[in-house]
Amino acid sequence: MAGSDAPAGPVGRRIGFWDRPGTRLAAGAVLPLLILVAWQVSTASGLVPAYRLPGPLAVVRAGAQLIEQGELGLHIAISVQRVLIGFAAGAVAGLAVAAVVGLSRAGDALLNPTLSALRAVPSLAWVPLLILWLQIGEESKVTLIAIGAFFPVFTTVAAALRHIDPHLVEAGRCFGLRGWSLFRTIQLPAVLPSVVSGLRLALAQAWLFLVAAELIASSMGLGFLLNDSQTTGRVDRILLTIVLLAVLGSLSNALLGLAEKKLLKRWT
Repeated sequence: MAGSDAPAGPVGRRIGFWDRPGTRLAAGAVLPLLILVAWQVSTASGLVPAYRLPGPLAVVRAGAQLIEQGELGLHIAISVQRVLIGFAAGAVAGLAVAAVVGLSRAGDALLNPTLSALRAVPSLAWVPLLILWLQIGEESKVTLIAIGAFFPVFTTVAAALRHIDPHLVEAGRCFGLRGWSLFRTIQLPAVLPSVVSGLRLALAQAWLFLVAAELIASSMGLGFLLNDSQTTGRVDRILLTIVLLAVLGSLSNALLGLAEKKLLKRWT
């Protein structure tokens, strides 16, 4: 259209000002910067006592101290490893069970009521049972994270599979598609956006369950650092851990977002 300088998108739709990557990146940084400024002002002015809310520089110094001691990188690496393993195990199990429940009436009738009830169980309620079964070790922590990742994938994908347009399935069968061929060609592309949404929710849930998992008699990890800092009254380290969890969660979600774009481009 004449007089419009907005660039066109990949399907001909013009990209608005708020859809531009640079604009979104700058807009997303506004609120964190305002929070940082308010944080610094409230602590520097004495409005909030330092023993309750240390300033940003105190948090940075706490991080630098842990880096010098060689501890911070190890805490982060162990937590990331636990999240990745638990997320992968929970997501794979969630996809498999969702396929059974979403594609089979018998599977839906047999499994869905029990799984719906288990989904309502709080994360910390699993802790005593996991300790009794798996002892205090990596297995119990990773299993708890996997439980957290399982339900978002299962719930989202199973619901999407149950609501696939039956005309699409019937059209595939008319072309001789059955079983895996039908699933790969018709059903999977139809539910792929839901699969990706479930994976993103599962990844966020995995980070939430990580803290609960690392409170189980752990000696390393960000959850342990959070609990240990609370015990020793190190509010600066508590804030540092919270910031690190937020940053790591955002980075992992961004990486999954890049994978989402490639998958949707390939399958849709």
